[in-house]
Amino acid sequence: MTDLRSIDAVLATVPYTDDELTQLRAAFGEAEFIWAAADDDAAIRAALEHVDVAVLEADLDDRHLAAPHLKWVHCDHAGLNRSARPEVFQRGLIVTGSAGRSAPALAQHAFYFALSLTYQARELIRDQEARVWRGIPDYFWRPALWGQTLGIVGYGSTGKEMAALGRAFGMRVVVLRRRPVDELPPSVDDMLSDADEDGLGRLIDQSDVIMLATPLTDRTHHLFGDAEFRRMKPSSVLINLARGPVVDQDALVRALETGEIAGAASDVFSPEPLPRESPLWHAPNFYLTPHMTPRMPDKTQRSIDMITENARRYRGGEPMLNQITPDDMYTR
Repeated sequence: MTDLRSIDAVLATVPYTDDELTQLRAAFGEAEFIWAAADDDAAIRAALEHVDVAVLEADLDDRHLAAPHLKWVHCDHAGLNRSARPEVFQRGLIVTGSAGRSAPALAQHAFYFALSLTYQARELIRDQEARVWRGIPDYFWRPALWGQTLGIVGYGSTGKEMAALGRAFGMRVVVLRRRPVDELPPSVDDMLSDADEDGLGRLIDQSDVIMLATPLTDRTHHLFGDAEFRRMKPSSVLINLARGPVVDQDALVRALETGEIAGAASDVFSPEPLPRESPLWHAPNFYLTPHMTPRMPDKTQRSIDMITENARRYRGGEPMLNQITPDDMYTR
């Protein structure tokens, strides 16, 4: 295929090792390659006067929107809600991210929560420390994950890994995704989409464990609030591995304190860090982690591979991996 777009100069602010930067530089061939520390504003502004491409540690900002020749920005992380601004689409920038590089670890993180809630980990540790034998009433009657229904909201890389683990745990898997599909994936029993009438409600009605892996957009802001918690089974739990604002945290606290749901867990919050005065710290049967997941051993290599493939696609005018669209816009 004839190249449709050239890459003449690249700015990178990612904190890679020398060997990793050598790989990244190679992805762009003969293009001028400029590395600058993410906090070196002067170097970044100078480079943005002439680069075509930027590979950023964090999200883009007004400096990138004003760059006269910039056409493609890669933000080296998942969850590009801070970059999915109206001005980006008005400007015509191509913006991609590294969603999927940590998907297996994030799915395991969600099941750490699911197992902790199912096996009452906090109470078991408390009894161990107090040397209490069988101190949890009716523990034998608690259902295991096997045979329960797992509802997954969002079917990107992390949602797919969650579904595969759900299948491995013997769960029935129900998924809600943005758009319908023609063929049911092997790890999914029921696939719903936003095109279905009351798709979210139908997922909630079936699910014993709900895992959130959806991007944060205007559509998914406070996707779970009072009405959704009232609709959940009293025995069900919610696990948020998406972004904090996908859940109305005040409504979540009410649902936990009144027993509308059996429990919840989250790695993401609004704001972050979670304020010390937040009631979530001591909400009943709530588990949290501080937006921090053990890393994949090849996490950076996965990013480099994505960027390398996208450089090829960019030059050839092909669809890009992990490119945000106006459907991803977040203006809240």
